[in-house]
Amino acid sequence: MTSTLTLQHQLQEGSIKALARCISIVENELEGYEELLSSLVINQSIPVVGITGPPGAGKSTLINALIKQLTALNKKIGVIAIDPTSPFNFGSLLGDRLRMAEHFTNENVFIRSLATRGSLGGLSAKTIEVVDVMKSFNFDYIFVETVGVGQSEVEVVGLADTTVLVLVPEAGDDVQAMKSGVMEIADIFVVNKADREGANTFIKNIIQLVHTKEEHDISIPVIKAVATKQEGVSELIEAINTHSLIRVNSKKSFLLAEKAYRIIQNYRMKGVSKINLQAQLETETKKDDFNLYRFVKKTWM
Repeated sequence: MTSTLTLQHQLQEGSIKALARCISIVENELEGYEELLSSLVINQSIPVVGITGPPGAGKSTLINALIKQLTALNKKIGVIAIDPTSPFNFGSLLGDRLRMAEHFTNENVFIRSLATRGSLGGLSAKTIEVVDVMKSFNFDYIFVETVGVGQSEVEVVGLADTTVLVLVPEAGDDVQAMKSGVMEIADIFVVNKADREGANTFIKNIIQLVHTKEEHDISIPVIKAVATKQEGVSELIEAINTHSLIRVNSKKSFLLAEKAYRIIQNYRMKGVSKINLQAQLETETKKDDFNLYRFVKKTWM
């Protein structure tokens, strides 16, 4: 078995095989994964860009367009695609990744899918750790695409340096409902499929909403895009680069606190198995004096 120090060295030397191996060790908590995480030399200057938004907004297509333009500039791109998980077999559903298939053989592109494994916020419990593994590699950008699950996608703001919210003109009726949740997390808005009817009116409405949430003289871009035609993609890259210059001072402590909280949460929950809980409860609930809160306190606290 390759030692942690050897893998770490290979990772820094730019070995894709070592990167894939390190991610597998961390994701599956194989032997030595804690030592591996502790030994990472993380490049904090690599921008992590969260791409979020409702189903059908074209998030995968937009990332595909970003990859095309950035690799044409010889940039190295890492993509983590968070996939919805079956609640029964915890398998990852990889259909959307087919849209990025043309980049699978590009040596400057690394794409990895992670299953949500029951997480409701669009992020796998292991996503933070996997992102840090990727930040130990020589990427120029790391994109994290979350599943479209609505307002609970606010979790992405605790992971990404820059959060891009992708919407489509048809979402116009839902914006008022969204603005108290997902609408609040965006650093950049992208109105994709903007060649559709009603796009200009929708964009004006988004701009009005954005002006109400802008703080500290920081302008929040609203970008009109048609990802399938590469329209608006250059503007998005420029907006991401601009935001990356200011995010260190404005969000660093918040981001680190969010990451630390989730890492602590993950460690504290080790050993808690839903399957074991169900088996225990099947016995306990047969008792006449069963009380769920006494059970939890006695068993786990």
